[in-house]
Amino acid sequence: MAYYITHLLHVMLLFFMLSQTTTASDFKKSFQVKALVATNRWPQYVNASKDDHCTWDGINCNEAGSVIEISFYKHNLESNLGGLDLSSFPNLVRLVLDECGLEGSVPKQILLLSNLTFLSLRGNRLKGNLPAALANLISLEYLDLSTNNFNGELPVALTNLITLKHLYLYNNNISGKLPVALANLIGLEDLGLGYNNFSGELPASLANLTHLSYLFLCKNQLTGSVPPSYGSMLNLTWLDFSTNHLNASIPNEIGNLQNLEALDLGDNNFDGPIPSSFGNLSQLMFLNLGMNSISGPIPLGIANLRKLQQIDLNHNSLVGPVHPEYGNLSYLDFSSNLLSGKLSFQRPCNLLHLDLSMNRMTGAITSLIVCNDLEYLDLSSNNFIGEELNNLEFPHLKFLNQSQNNNLTVTIPCRSSVHDTETGWSCNAFSGQSKSEENIQRNKLVHNLTTFFLVIGGLCYLLLVYVCYKKRTATEKKLQEETKKHGDVCSVLNYDGTIAYEDFITATEDFDLKYCIGTGGYGSVYEAKLPDGKVFALKKLHHFEAKQPVFNRSFKNEVQMLTNLRHRSIVRLYGFCLHNKCNFLVYEYMENGSLFCALSNSEIAIKLDWMQRVNIIKDVAHALAYMHHDCSPPIAHRDISSNNILLNSEMEGFVGDFGAARLLDPDSSNQTVIAGTLGYIAPELAYNMIVTEKCDVYSFGVLALEIIVGKHPGDLLSSLNNSIGHCTPLENILDNRLPYPTNRLTEKDIMVVCNVAVACIHTNPKGRSTMRNVCHELSR
Repeated sequence: MAYYITHLLHVMLLFFMLSQTTTASDFKKSFQVKALVATNRWPQYVNASKDDHCTWDGINCNEAGSVIEISFYKHNLESNLGGLDLSSFPNLVRLVLDECGLEGSVPKQILLLSNLTFLSLRGNRLKGNLPAALANLISLEYLDLSTNNFNGELPVALTNLITLKHLYLYNNNISGKLPVALANLIGLEDLGLGYNNFSGELPASLANLTHLSYLFLCKNQLTGSVPPSYGSMLNLTWLDFSTNHLNASIPNEIGNLQNLEALDLGDNNFDGPIPSSFGNLSQLMFLNLGMNSISGPIPLGIANLRKLQQIDLNHNSLVGPVHPEYGNLSYLDFSSNLLSGKLSFQRPCNLLHLDLSMNRMTGAITSLIVCNDLEYLDLSSNNFIGEELNNLEFPHLKFLNQSQNNNLTVTIPCRSSVHDTETGWSCNAFSGQSKSEENIQRNKLVHNLTTFFLVIGGLCYLLLVYVCYKKRTATEKKLQEETKKHGDVCSVLNYDGTIAYEDFITATEDFDLKYCIGTGGYGSVYEAKLPDGKVFALKKLHHFEAKQPVFNRSFKNEVQMLTNLRHRSIVRLYGFCLHNKCNFLVYEYMENGSLFCALSNSEIAIKLDWMQRVNIIKDVAHALAYMHHDCSPPIAHRDISSNNILLNSEMEGFVGDFGAARLLDPDSSNQTVIAGTLGYIAPELAYNMIVTEKCDVYSFGVLALEIIVGKHPGDLLSSLNNSIGHCTPLENILDNRLPYPTNRLTEKDIMVVCNVAVACIHTNPKGRSTMRNVCHELSR
């Protein structure tokens, strides 16, 4: 009997202990739930079961139900963490509080979380010195304090975090010398210290960081030379020392970095030659040595780098010829050097941008005949001669400067609108020849005629017109007959708006709704097919709207902007019509309409495969980079959205609707009223109403995500890719109407797009990338 009683007491005691344990566990979970709910971040979960908190957005738990991750993004916590008591989460290993409005110094609660492996406080308003107590976080592998207002020197205690792999402190005001003890972080893979005020010399000890793949020290005040020992960091893929005060010669040992994909040493004081060892950088895709004092010839080996796409050597003292193999690149800027010799490109020539201005190059330029893809060509201030390209067509050329040469005259048959900075000529499509070419032909004929008709010189012009008219082909005569009846597009738009109006009235049956293919910000868009078979898109500003100042301003603004913009990914404006009944713009016709409609229609969206989507993103990026960096003054579009991206028959993307575009005046505050499409507008416009190119960058980031997701990203903007280097799995965000990409290169391209998009949607505009950098990333 006593045995049973004793056994019963043991069972009861065990039951009591288990019940107490469960109660303690529930109490602990309840305590964590209360701490989370206190922030008002998850108000919809206040009445949820205590065990459900592990499923809340931004929260991850371990198997025991203890919170191990908290991720806030763009949530206003202010300086008091929004009431969040971090001491309630002793097992926390990952904390992300990006762009959450944190102010003052780093909250002390964070510095007590000894189990943290991942800490990101990027894009807040934190200031003061970096706390030495960060060294207490001995398990940290990832630390991102970028885009804040930290100042003072980098605490040496930070170098005790020997488990760190990723350290990002860029875009602050940190000053002083780079600690020699940074070499203690032997596991470091990424070091981002750019956009600060570091001074002094580069520590030779950094060469001990042999695992580094990313070393980013641009835009500081660094001086002295680059230590030759840096050539031992063989895992480097990106090295950026640009915009400092570094001097002396570039060490030959840099050529040992055979995994290097991008090398940027531009805007420094380097002298001496380009190391011949650079010809060993077999993986190099981007090279910038511009704005230095480098001399000597360009090493032959660089021209043979098969992966090299962009090279910028402007404003140096380089001598010698330009190697033919440079025609394989897409971007080449050798301007403001001492280069000489003849230009000799062989096939294939992939150049889009070629700038050889302000050199000493001579001879003919016939080899450019193989460069059919050129968009930008500057040959000014050389000794080129001849007229060898008079019959060459450059279908994509947007900029031409041939001034200050030795009797060089390049005239190009008109296939796209081009601006020549010397002659000032430009042309419209379908005109057949530029005004410059017409003048040359007219002068030759006049010269021949005046030889025989000197006495009647006053009649030469009339005779010339008569001869030109008689020489037209039978096809042209037929077209002239139709022109009398229907009007010719080029002559109509240039000379006779009334005929143009009647022409398009007939083609659209007085703008009947059956020809309407969409609506824009200030008018309707119609399809107009003329009798000669040419199809155009008409954006019509209705009579009532034309009387409204805001619509009239938008109309004139779009004409002004598109008249001066020349890029293959910007929709082409053929002309405009001002009529007492209505005004309209005439564009090239885009067969597949807007990107918004394509993504909204599942049948079309399925046909828009992953590579087409990636290419559309690239098209838009290059157009914006051209507007922001190649136009003077820069131009902000201010309304980048899927509605304003148009698709042609090949599903290529074109930026349209420039009614809200604005020139960015460097001498003005650029303050403006808010313009754009809801959901794409940069957040800073809500409180300072100052437009910059970074407003377009934000809109581009939203657009890029929309193309990948298949719809506007909405709430995904606040949670996707909370930190650099940490990305939500692709399968969780990709448009599920398409099969998951099986090609690894395609998958990689999409991942790059995701990372680039996240870099564009920072709340703080200083933390966003530039469109030029976006293009570099997308081209890698």
